[in-house]
Amino acid sequence: MAQIKTTGMYKSFPRSGSDTKTSHYCAGCGHGIVHKLIAEALFDLELQDETIIFNPVGCSVFGYYYLDAGHISAAHGRSPSAATGIARTLKDRTIICYQGDGDLGAIGLNSTLQAANRGEHIAVIFINNATYGMTGGQMAPTTLAGMKTRTTPFGRDPLTDGYPLHVCEMINELKAPVYIERVSVADTRRIMKARKAVRKALKIQKENRGYAFVEIIAPCPIGLKSTPLETARFCMEEMEAEFPLVCLRDNSADQPLLPTPKKIVSVKDFFENSGTDLGISTAVPDESFKELRMKFSGYGGQGVLSLGLWLAEAARIDRRFTTWFPSYGPEQRGGAASCAVVVSGRTVGSPDADHPDLLVAMNQVAYERFIGDVLPGGFAFVDLTVPINVEPRAGVRLISVPALKLAEEFGITQSANTVILAAISAFGVSNLSRESLLSSLDAGFRKKPELAIKNKKLFVKAETWIKDQWKSSEVRECESAEIAASEDTAHGTGRGIC
Repeated sequence: MAQIKTTGMYKSFPRSGSDTKTSHYCAGCGHGIVHKLIAEALFDLELQDETIIFNPVGCSVFGYYYLDAGHISAAHGRSPSAATGIARTLKDRTIICYQGDGDLGAIGLNSTLQAANRGEHIAVIFINNATYGMTGGQMAPTTLAGMKTRTTPFGRDPLTDGYPLHVCEMINELKAPVYIERVSVADTRRIMKARKAVRKALKIQKENRGYAFVEIIAPCPIGLKSTPLETARFCMEEMEAEFPLVCLRDNSADQPLLPTPKKIVSVKDFFENSGTDLGISTAVPDESFKELRMKFSGYGGQGVLSLGLWLAEAARIDRRFTTWFPSYGPEQRGGAASCAVVVSGRTVGSPDADHPDLLVAMNQVAYERFIGDVLPGGFAFVDLTVPINVEPRAGVRLISVPALKLAEEFGITQSANTVILAAISAFGVSNLSRESLLSSLDAGFRKKPELAIKNKKLFVKAETWIKDQWKSSEVRECESAEIAASEDTAHGTGRGIC
């Protein structure tokens, strides 16, 4: 008797540390069957070397031990989002998202619908077994009404738990998908139909025709706490009554090839064609330049994000490595806003600034939230209106700047951030050249050059004022008594430089 060999899969599966031909799937599980259908299709269509498979968080997370193709693991439910990036950058690849009903139908539903709506060049294989098999059999989005699970011990109640989610039908409401079909692997006849569906989905990818979605009803004896035979019967009699096997759409014969995407523009070309007259510069490694991490914080509308951008732009002009990382709430104005800027003499490893060397706080909330994070030897710039009820840690130098008042006195009420930029320049704490800090305003107001001129004038005035008023004073570490008793300001608030 001739031996039948499975193609497209590895000869052995070393997941447990030793070579074996046994998978980790339970007896009667549908995953192994679907793996075989995909593997054979990839082999027959000559796609193995061109295919990247996204494995889910779930029972089939170890798919890379079995299927002889390229593999990527994405965050839970985010395979379609990650696959979009790969499909758009590696356009000659076949991309498969292999997902379960939790990974796709629960945490990843939005990613799935958005990718389908865009018609991304990917094939989605959706395993519907009506339960969360890996974690012990909890209710899934596709759990049938009345079905008992570990989280619905009295049965799924549509009044409190909702109805089973029909993902194929949801995707069929979208215009972009090319192929949508629901099949099953509960018996041999159904497996043969599933085989055709999987091949069609992958053929669509090979021919570059667009988005394909195949839902596969698959048995899960462990999750359902039944025998393989009973689980297969459950799939055929009960699950198919709720999820009928049907091809909802097949436009593959009429669908034209996807248009050739536009050429990807390099970063250099983008900036050279962006209309800026500042040119493009390449960062130069400089091990002698001490990395500086900065945090800019306040309310939305106070210009803290723009201030961070100006520092990052100045660093770029000085040919330093730099990043700008914003963080803000849902409010466009009035909500908390902050950004982190890192300037370095070498490639930046992380864009965050959890423990900054320099803090700018434009209000009390921002000051009290971040002042404890500033490293000893660092600086904290605050507006003079900010009450200092929390002492900075030892070694942190606190500088109060009447930024709001100076901006108003100099005629540009919304440019307190420019005054802070001038203060940073006056005290030389950024290790960036004054010329670059000034030039950063040209980039910041590129679309409104008249504002660039006004803010540069404000910068010069504020810098001069700060130097005249405070530069002669020695910057000292703050002590609580000094904060309370300082009379170093001409504006009568009882606080200046500590």
